[in-house]
Amino acid sequence: MRQPEKRGLGRGLSALMADVKIEPETERGEAPRGKADLMIALDLLEPNPDQPRRMFAEEALKELSDSIREKGVIQPLIVRPSKRSAGRYEIVAGERRWRASQLAQQHEVPVIVRELDDIEVLEIAIIENIQRADLNPLEEAMGYRQLMDRFGHTQDKVAEALGKSRSHIANLLRLLQLPEEVQGYLREGRLSAGHARALITTEDPAKLARQVIKGQLSVRATEKLAKAGSAPQPRRVPPPLAKDADTRALEQDLATNLGVGVSIEHRTDGSGDLVLSYASLEELDRLCAALSSPGGGFD
Repeated sequence: MRQPEKRGLGRGLSALMADVKIEPETERGEAPRGKADLMIALDLLEPNPDQPRRMFAEEALKELSDSIREKGVIQPLIVRPSKRSAGRYEIVAGERRWRASQLAQQHEVPVIVRELDDIEVLEIAIIENIQRADLNPLEEAMGYRQLMDRFGHTQDKVAEALGKSRSHIANLLRLLQLPEEVQGYLREGRLSAGHARALITTEDPAKLARQVIKGQLSVRATEKLAKAGSAPQPRRVPPPLAKDADTRALEQDLATNLGVGVSIEHRTDGSGDLVLSYASLEELDRLCAALSSPGGGFD
């Protein structure tokens, strides 16, 4: 018997999104009214633990709650039966509406119930948020990373399915390499994704990030600062060795032949310094003449 074709990201995702009919919200968080399967009490709903969004702006939630208090929830939430608690439902799309409904002191919300597997749930959550263009860059990057790590999707496949360029996916994923402090600035909106990308390859991204925020630098200025901060550091010079009798004898021989003070410093890595000291400009002239002459001034 022929095995069913394995669902893949892209064509399967497009069909899935058409099935659940996620519509873009307006600025007030509203969307065209969809047909709900039933009404469910708020306390029977639980958030998706793999939701890419980690922060919900309080002001935006307040605006949405005011709209819900006046008009109700326009767009039904998409849910699936909970795998953790019998009789409860896990939110697949619409967690912001659920939170705003709580603020609005609603008792129940309209829902569409679907039997969805884990990959479908995660893909819907990512798509819903990307469509609404309000994920911060780190949340978007974490969503892409989840798709790749948990479900084996490549950057190319994710880019193709979501209508993004591969470079967009790659640049966002690089943000996850930043220290937690810098990621925090990015989540809070104190740094843009452009600022953060400029800091990725620097020696101390957190230090430079603080400078950028304090100086309110542009992305271009940040790139220049990062380039300067990434310049090669001077080579650390090993400590000198204690002078032995042979070194002191060589210093004396050179001083006698050149007619100036001579100091030799050997270092632990085999390198060293030869320092010639003169007491006057006349002495410097004689030294230059001696070093320029055939034989280097030695008899």
